Amino acid sequence: MSRRPFAAVLAANTISIAGSSLTLIGVPWFVLQTTGSAGRAGVVAFCATLPVIVAALVGGPVIDRTGRRRVSVISDLVCALAVGAVPLLHYAGALEFWMLCALMAVSGLVHTPGLTARGVLLPDLAAHAGTTLTRAAGLYDAVSRGARMIGAALAGVLIAFFGAESVLLLDAATFGASALLVGAFLRGIPAAEPRRGAGAVSLAEYRAELGEGWAFLLKSRLLLGITFMVMLTNGMDQAWGAVLLPVHGRESLGGATAIGLLISLFGGFALLGALLYGAWGDRLPRRLVFAIAFMLCGAPRYVMAGLTDTTLPLAVTMALSGLGAGVLNPVLTTVIYEHVPEELRSRVAGVTTAGCELTMPLGGLAAGLLVEGWGIGPALLLFGGAYLLTTLAPLVFPAWRAMEKPRPGGPDLGVADLGGTDIGGAGLGGTDVGGAGLGEAGLSRTGPLPRGSVPADR
Repeated sequence: MSRRPFAAVLAANTISIAGSSLTLIGVPWFVLQTTGSAGRAGVVAFCATLPVIVAALVGGPVIDRTGRRRVSVISDLVCALAVGAVPLLHYAGALEFWMLCALMAVSGLVHTPGLTARGVLLPDLAAHAGTTLTRAAGLYDAVSRGARMIGAALAGVLIAFFGAESVLLLDAATFGASALLVGAFLRGIPAAEPRRGAGAVSLAEYRAELGEGWAFLLKSRLLLGITFMVMLTNGMDQAWGAVLLPVHGRESLGGATAIGLLISLFGGFALLGALLYGAWGDRLPRRLVFAIAFMLCGAPRYVMAGLTDTTLPLAVTMALSGLGAGVLNPVLTTVIYEHVPEELRSRVAGVTTAGCELTMPLGGLAAGLLVEGWGIGPALLLFGGAYLLTTLAPLVFPAWRAMEKPRPGGPDLGVADLGGTDIGGAGLGGTDVGGAGLGEAGLSRTGPLPRGSVPADR
């Protein structure tokens, strides 16, 4: 056993997600500064997230056959080129709006397979390191949130002193560092290499493998419920991070520095929530904890921002929301890996990610149109009300009771017996809850945007 591969992935995520926080703030701020249009910020978010769905939908079999380590490295390198091209073209005076949209689309297209490839390795890396999945999931999420906290604070300062375009160059460098770490330290991990016996694949065989992921999703009421719920919240979180928070920050909170500090505060308390759950999560009822945490981390942010033009009340709300957000991904990741077979993780992760991110392209676009038509206050309150209704699902629908940990000596809740009470792999493909996103080897994108948006978080 060795902890080096798991440590390398944690280090890669730390560097990568810190860079993602720079782009998370930098891209919408760049669009608002250069165009002054909330609608155009929504268009960029739409272009960045639409390819994410396509990549998640068809990428599972590709990940298995190419190898999870290779897919992760290639994904990071292409993202580095796409993100780095934005400031370089801007400095050369050659950047057009359509180019920005196209580069963000490329980043979204290739980023999700790499994110999924790393996320589905978590059970194997935990076993290789000699630790439990619950602790590994808590640490994985805690590191991600800690990196986001640091990156968001740094982004506000860098944008204020050097401009939004400068932070994109730094983010491109973080992609490169992530590729080096994964490429060097995941060699020799069997689960990270191409699937044995997987040669060239015919179209019929590829469709059959892709269909296995869909079949697993469709037979699971719990998995379908989670996917649908997170699909809705991811769309609303895309609206929050790509349009609503940047516009509110520019109009009422004093600029990018305040936004960076708010996101950093959210990330810091999310880190605390993830660590607390990692330490004591095994003793708590999963469904109740998940429901309370999701209600805390979702609607209050929108409502408070819609009712106040000052930073302090929103800062307190962001801290409490972050505490709830930190619990979400470890809960879902643990449930997922208890039931999804290793050989199906990439395929199930792909289809659940596609489902969870289905509304993300529309979230930013709708927010931009609502802000331009109704103003920022009504738009925030409308999204907040919809978020609250969505997060009531775990308390209303009986299928969510299957989240609970199987009792010792009880029936085996394996894939054959759950009848659809399992979740897809890698945190629903990895879009993280509470600002990491079901998208960043996490589960829902509650909170600050993940890198599927502008671009999505790693």
